Formats: sequence, structure tokens, C-alpha cells
Amino acid sequence: MPTPSLFADTLPIRATNDDPSLLPDRVRSIYAQTWVPMLGHFLGIVVFSAIMRDLAPAALLWTWSGLFSVIWLARMGLLFQFRRARLERIDQYRTWLNYWSAGVIASAAMWGFAEVALYGYGTTFERVALMLMIYTYGMGAVPTVANRSWLFASTTVLYFLPIVGSIVAHPEPHHLELAGIWLLMLIGTVSLGRAFRNVFDDMVRLKVHTEELATQLKSEMAVAETSQRQAELASRAKTQFFAAASHDLRQPLHAMGLFAEALRQRSKDEEVVHLVNSINSSVDALEGLFSELLDITKIDTGGVEPEPEHFSIGDLFARMRLHFEPTAFEKGLSLRFHGEQHFAHADPMLVERIVRNLVSNAIRYTEDGGILVSCRRRGNRLCLQVWDSGIGITEKEQARIFEEFYQVQSARPLQPHHRKGLGLGLAIVKRLADLMEAPLTLRSRVNHGTVFTLMLPVGKAPRWSGSALPTSSKGPIGLTLDRRFIVVVEDEPAVLEGLSVLLKGWGATVAAFDTVGHVETWAASADTKPDLLIVDYRLPEQRTGIDAIKAVRERLGNDIPAIIVTGSSMIGHEEEARKHNFHILLKPVVPNKLRALIAFKLGVRGNT
Repeated sequence: MPTPSLFADTLPIRATNDDPSLLPDRVRSIYAQTWVPMLGHFLGIVVFSAIMRDLAPAALLWTWSGLFSVIWLARMGLLFQFRRARLERIDQYRTWLNYWSAGVIASAAMWGFAEVALYGYGTTFERVALMLMIYTYGMGAVPTVANRSWLFASTTVLYFLPIVGSIVAHPEPHHLELAGIWLLMLIGTVSLGRAFRNVFDDMVRLKVHTEELATQLKSEMAVAETSQRQAELASRAKTQFFAAASHDLRQPLHAMGLFAEALRQRSKDEEVVHLVNSINSSVDALEGLFSELLDITKIDTGGVEPEPEHFSIGDLFARMRLHFEPTAFEKGLSLRFHGEQHFAHADPMLVERIVRNLVSNAIRYTEDGGILVSCRRRGNRLCLQVWDSGIGITEKEQARIFEEFYQVQSARPLQPHHRKGLGLGLAIVKRLADLMEAPLTLRSRVNHGTVFTLMLPVGKAPRWSGSALPTSSKGPIGLTLDRRFIVVVEDEPAVLEGLSVLLKGWGATVAAFDTVGHVETWAASADTKPDLLIVDYRLPEQRTGIDAIKAVRERLGNDIPAIIVTGSSMIGHEEEARKHNFHILLKPVVPNKLRALIAFKLGVRGNT
């Protein structure tokens, strides 16, 4: 179950209330986490009031901030009252759930009021700041309120529609285009909310079904073997569900990233660009959740095969130091590495993923002291360890730490930054270690720290001691696609529009199609050879992006470079890519990664 961001309003709960037995746990979870989004609303009131103090009428601004403060205090009061309340009946829990829902709507309404009443008093800076706040709150609420249809619809309307109206009501250059982009983002948000609701409803149903099977196993020992088989089928159904749903999950998030980048491209003011970049934080958080879910899916469906080779532990440590030293320094922690001289024989990518996850967790759960990453030899094995001086894990929790969706319940209150993700990180680490047949163990003492140990075969120094060519996530800054003709094939309207706007912003000429048939019709009469094809893998009428690539190449040239974008985590695409000469990008595509791959395919460099 995902933990709330600073701007989320609760843990996810099911859209339906047909199982009253689940209601008490859901309501307790809501109120246990409410203080986190409340902090976000408090910061929003303070920051927006500060930047508008010299522009908006004092009476209007004080009225808005005062009413919002009253709502905020009332919600905080409900939080403390709930902690002292003794609830025994289901109807009491339902009443408290209604109180919480009213508070969520009231907070969204106050932001909607600010969009209508205060938008016109601000300059470009203040308006963009308000847009960023609204977009962040709206997106942050998606994974948390989407499972209650009426609440999701209400908050989405209150966050998005007033800002569209205010943009239209205050004409300025490109204001209608900007309003159109906001409407497209509203459509994308609705699509994303529907995807979340469907996925998490099924997750809850699967979880309940698994628990029922576990109870049956304990109570009916005579049919233990049959019950165990049913539990395995439930687990397999969960894995198959995530694999099949990955495409639909990634589509709206993919469109969100494209629209955000298109919005950033429209601004030339450095300060405004800096503010616009902050909207990616909510998208990044959602991408993190999807990545954890789909990593588990890829492992379960056989999409990860270890490829052992000899590699340098020193190269691994160098990458870890480069990535994590700034984060450790910011928290006042020491980050040390010992044993760089060793070599291991394993899959370097899987080992790096394991160590990266363990070091990230160590930094997250350590407030004082430091982290040590060490490597030493034990017989014919290497002992790779990650030590921290963090909060530690109780013996009871250690037995479940590698389970999916499980998060440690600390003996002392966790800080807000401790509560992140779905509880899949260590489950992924364990499965990757099992794939490599590398034993993974842990030792921990509460309030003293934890050490994870990964045992690897001893390797030899590779003939070429250099590391692989680095890949930069920043991509070619300032890439221009002037006089470049790109054909885009995508059946999802929001993604097609977002990708077209983005490519045109980079200077390209774009021909956009939504089916293979339309591409074939165009290619039959086209006399201009495209510089690049960007196509979705799964297209209507049981056809694929490979069909689109073939249709264009057969008519206009087999040397046309191509990129296929897919939301599927299933295996098999790599072989197709080699056979048909195209590159693959997995949704949701970060614009910088798309830009870097386009530059590679066209053989151009960005202007830095």
C-alpha cells in the first residue's frame, strides 16, 4: 500500500464499501497518515500568502488565508480527537470517514477559490507559482483519492477547472493554448485516476483472497495441499495481472511527462523554468511506484536473466559514491567504502541494483552516524556488506522484511521521509539475489543499526578494466530538430498530442497517425522520406508498431531509423528489435531519455 506524499490526502482505499470488515483498518490508516498532507497544505498557505502579500487586496488575501487556516485547524482537531476516540461500531468508522472526506473537499475548494479570486492579481511569476501548487496538489491526490470515485471527481474538478477559467478570463499571450494544455492535463489526470482505481481495487481483492486462503490452510489441515495450490494460483494471477496492466498504467503517466516538458519549453524566463521543473516531482514519485511494481512483474515473468561476468568492485563503488555522496552529505552522514581492490564474478547490473537499493535504504533510515559499504574475501566467496547506524529492525520484523508490500513498523516514530514507496524495494533485492543464487542475510539491533550481507563468487580482473560507457540521464541539452521530419504513430490521444507538442517544441516537423492503416495510406502517396519513426508497440486492430515500421520502410527506404515505445514489461521485444532494427523505450518515458535516444538515432548532438 503506497505511503502518502507531502501533498497526498490519505492512503488508498477501495472505491466500494461492500466489505465492512475492512473499513476500520482503512479509517485508522487514513487518520494515522493525515498529518503528512496537512503539513503540505500548511506550507502552501504560508508560501502563497507571502508571494501575494504586496499584490492582492489585503482584505481578500486575509479572508482566504483565514478561512483556510480555520479549515486546517478543524482537520487537525479531528485528527487528535480520532486518536482519543473509542470506536466499536462500523457506523462510527463510517462517520469519521465522512468527516475526513469533507475536510479533503474543503481544502480543495479553498485552492479553487484562490485560483478564481487571486489569480488576476499576480504577475507571471505568481501565476506560475499558483499553477505549480495546484498541479502538485492535484497530481499528489491521484493515487490516494482515486479509489473513491465521487471524492476523486470532486477534488479533480476543484483543482483543475477554476485555473482553466481564470486563464481564459485573463487574456495574455498564448493564454488559450495554455488553457488547452491544462484541459489535456485534466483528461490525463482522470485517465490516471481510473487506472489507479482499477489496479488497486484488484490488488485489495487479491490480498483478501490470499488471506482467506491462508486461513483455510490453518483451519483445514486435511485439505492443506489443495489450499496451497490455490494460494499459488492467486499469486500467479497477481503477477499476470500486473504484467498485462503495465501498458494501461504507463500510458497516462507517459502523457503527463510529455505535457510537463512541453509546458517547460514554452517559457524562456529562467526563474519560471526553475519553478516549472518542480512539477516533475509528483510524476517522479508515481514513476517510482510503477517501477517497483513492474520490476517485480518482470522478475516473476522471467524477464530478468543473470549474465555473470568478471567485474571490478572498485568500479561499482565509484558509481555508488558518485550517486549517493551528495545525499549523505545533505543529511550530515558519512559514506565510506572499503575493499575496492576485489573482483567478483556475477551479473554486474543486478549486483549494482541490489547495492543501490540497500545504500538508499541505509541513508533514508539513518539520522546520525554513517554508512559503510565494504567488500572482503571469505574463502572462495566475496562478502559484500552495507552497514548503517540507523534505527534498526526488530527480530520480529526481520522475518518479514523481504515480503512484498511490507514495511517495517519502527519502535519509535518514523520521520516523513522514511515513509516512501510500496514496500517492494527489499522484495526486489531478495529476488535478484535469488536469481544469482547469491545468499543475502541481515543482522540488526534496534537503535544501533543494520548490516546486509551479499555473498558473491570471487572473480578475476577483466582484460579490459574500464567500466562500461556511462549513460547520462540528462541527455543532449539544447537538442534541436530543425528541418527534421518525424512520423509518430500512437493510438492514445493524450500521448499522441503530448508527443507531437513536445517534438514540435524541439523544432521538428511531425506527421501524427493513430493506426497502422492510416500510416499505410499516407506512405502510399508520400514523397518525403522521414528522418525518424516513433511508434507505439500495441496499436488497434490487433496490429503492432512493427507493422507500421514495415509499411513506411517498404515504401520510403529500409534505412529509416525507428524507436518503439511500449508499456509492456513482457519479454521478447529485444529479439524483435534486433530483427527489425529499432530501439525500445519503456513507458513512462522521461523526456530527457527520449531526447537522448533521438539524438543517438539521428547522429546529432545538443548545444551545451
